[in-house]
Amino acid sequence: MKKTFRAMQVISPGVLELTERAIPDPGPDEVLLQVEVCGVCGADLRDTEKPVRAGYPARIPGHEIVGCIVQRGSAVPDIWKTGQRVGVGRLGGYCQHCPPCRNGLFHLCENQLTPGLNCDGGYAEYVVMRHTALIAIPSELSSAQAAPVLCAGTATFNALRHSGARAGDKVAIVGIGGLGHLAIQYARKMGFEVIAIAHGSEKRNSALALGAHRYIDARQENVSEQLKSSGGVNFILATAPDSDAISALLPALSAQGKAILLGTGPSPLQIMPGMMIGAERTLTGSFVSTPVQTEQALRFSHLFQALPVTELMPLEKANEALTRLREGQARYRIVLTMNQDN
Repeated sequence: MKKTFRAMQVISPGVLELTERAIPDPGPDEVLLQVEVCGVCGADLRDTEKPVRAGYPARIPGHEIVGCIVQRGSAVPDIWKTGQRVGVGRLGGYCQHCPPCRNGLFHLCENQLTPGLNCDGGYAEYVVMRHTALIAIPSELSSAQAAPVLCAGTATFNALRHSGARAGDKVAIVGIGGLGHLAIQYARKMGFEVIAIAHGSEKRNSALALGAHRYIDARQENVSEQLKSSGGVNFILATAPDSDAISALLPALSAQGKAILLGTGPSPLQIMPGMMIGAERTLTGSFVSTPVQTEQALRFSHLFQALPVTELMPLEKANEALTRLREGQARYRIVLTMNQDN
């Protein structure tokens, strides 16, 4: 095996450089992965823009990782085999002993590693990960198809799956980006009436092609009034970090309706308590899920062909990929490949 590997590391906020590092050995509960691809996520922008800490190794970002196990630690369970293709998402491995872990809430582990923040991520040819982070990848999905499901896909899939929505319920998807384009597909395949909301008439055809039954252009229409005039919606899935827009939509929830937040933003929501109390409306957040739940999202994606729309870029163009994402030019998920021929 090679002694070194290529990686893109953060040298200053928002700026990456190509570097060469020694291939590390995994610890007892870790595996060494040879990375095939790594998706580029909106969270990567926030991760890479954090100040570089003096005295600490430069961070390698990336958390939608698909690769093969090339080395196993001595304490890694036998369900994980050398040569097996696996994935790692936003969660880099739970500790198994904190209170949330002991209650089975592994995705809420207090000692969870986060690839790209407190451990190296997947913008690299090799990466070491805890075995508790590993996700089995169905053979029917390509690595490029699977990578975005490990974060964007599982976040939207599980938010809908655990929302309480039933077949025929009206679900409004706010935002048609990396999260939203998957949320529309999942909601349609789950049997919901899907209303897509975004800015600009040019997004209408894309939203309808992805599976939306109706599109509302927030630039031209009063979205809340449009929804209320058709009887309101049972659920709102907010994938875009626009607090003002989400605040304005809450009155469009039907009685006992629920709004689920996925996108984070810098400003607070503005909520009138009486409006929530009087109709028993609910506002909640949804985090990414456990490895097993992510495997269910991957399986669903294959069975119902609810697949991410991707474009491939080579590892060394990670700066360009992040710029495209920052400027809203990604349609819809960029995936970095480690193959130098691409």
